[in-house]
Amino acid sequence: MYKETLRQAWVEIDMGAFDHNVKEIKKHLNGVEMIGVIKANGYGHGATECAKVLQFNGCSRFAVATLDEAVALREDGIEGEIIILGLPPVQCMDTIVEYELTPVIMSFEMVKALSEEAAKQGEVAKCLFAIDTGMGRIGYRVFTEEEREFSAGRFKTMSELPGIDMYGVITHFSTADEEQREYTESQIANYNAFIEKLNGMGFEPKKICANSAAIMVYPDVHFDAARPGIILYGLYPSGYLKDKVLDLQPVMSVHAEILNLKDVPSGTSVSYARKFTSEKDTKIATLGLGYADGYSRLNSNKIFALCKGVKCPVIGNICMDQCMVDVTEVPDVEYGDEIILMGKSGDLEYTADDIAAINGTINYEITCAFDLRLPKVYKNYPEGMY
Repeated sequence: MYKETLRQAWVEIDMGAFDHNVKEIKKHLNGVEMIGVIKANGYGHGATECAKVLQFNGCSRFAVATLDEAVALREDGIEGEIIILGLPPVQCMDTIVEYELTPVIMSFEMVKALSEEAAKQGEVAKCLFAIDTGMGRIGYRVFTEEEREFSAGRFKTMSELPGIDMYGVITHFSTADEEQREYTESQIANYNAFIEKLNGMGFEPKKICANSAAIMVYPDVHFDAARPGIILYGLYPSGYLKDKVLDLQPVMSVHAEILNLKDVPSGTSVSYARKFTSEKDTKIATLGLGYADGYSRLNSNKIFALCKGVKCPVIGNICMDQCMVDVTEVPDVEYGDEIILMGKSGDLEYTADDIAAINGTINYEITCAFDLRLPKVYKNYPEGMY
């Protein structure tokens, strides 16, 4: 693997598993259009390659977080609609129009600048109107009748500007992945009340609400298009939803070759600050990845790796570029043998959820972190794609 990647540590991306997940989600959506969320470089998996598999499955709409992510996709040859879920800089509306991107809008200043730039370039700019139904992040508030009245007025004013196609209304759910449904149902009620207000004014915008959790749990809000994110990558939005509704396959695994192997006696300390000391004769494998590769120092002395189907403790503080693993129990272990930091080895599996639980975080953060500098090896593209 070293010859392919110039590293003795790498991430493998199983595009066959990604293809399986896309098909599973499409089946569940039952004809509702899919907007593939590939922000944060496809949650660490590689946005462009994921977009290609989505296109292979008939998906022509994508969503990212930032303007630079959208431009990168265009420059990589990705066609179709690219929605920017974050708020792009007002001074960059020329780039939005030039690259035919769809921003999410929540200020008159932004849409006015977009309108002026669209006129200058002789184009019509598509955009989405953001409302806050309970996330508390971006969007016009629509909790009360007074707020809905004000926000609807903003929608009317913005949508009537020249060169603007304010074709839809978007919101985001904060607790759709939880067993308790009351808060999400209140968000849905706020959203529907605002849409009714717009309908009463003669507007019929496209409705775009459902994130991964809502796709799984709330079919009534699939509406005109749904935007799967984490489920594309074979991971569930929460522990509550794990292994429910959808049959998903993890797409990412993390690998490293043993680059040093040595036997040490009892009483040997390992790594910075001497947080680990061997209590018996121990065989230590050193791997060439560390926290600069997304393998968090918080994992130190808490986490495991897999070698030849054996569960092996990661020992000592994880360094910037290296970490150490106790491989004493691995039979016939040798220099160059492969260690699985995340993925399957024999009958064992160590997942992003396992790592996240140890760190008190979520699986999203784990896969995104491994995008820092580890090279990616793509495999198992769906048959007929190339």
